[in-house]
Amino acid sequence: MAIMITDECINCGACEPECPNTAIYEGGAKWTWGGGTTLTEVEIDGGEVIDGKAPQTPISEEFYYIVSDKCTECVGFHEEPQCAAVCPVDCCVDDPDYRETQEELAAKQAWLHAS
Repeated sequence: MAIMITDECINCGACEPECPNTAIYEGGAKWTWGGGTTLTEVEIDGGEVIDGKAPQTPISEEFYYIVSDKCTECVGFHEEPQCAAVCPVDCCVDDPDYRETQEELAAKQAWLHAS
């Protein structure tokens, strides 16, 4: 499963630099598929192709947030999610809406960082 940041976030920013996929963004900040990955373009539902550098709408305006489609729970990099490990208020938690197996997370990591 992916990790999410709850509304208990104090906006300290400790989590953001720890993410190997650059899946964590400050509230209100636009995100990109390519940031922190090797993706140059992404095909989304419906067949639309998006440039990896194209800014995407922020998921939260108020708190730091995690782009679930870029979160691999640090599989392929670390033994545990680093955002949760450094969060001083324990607001980086499992996202019940995004359940993925270790194999799915590893496949996502390989897709995000294909060489």
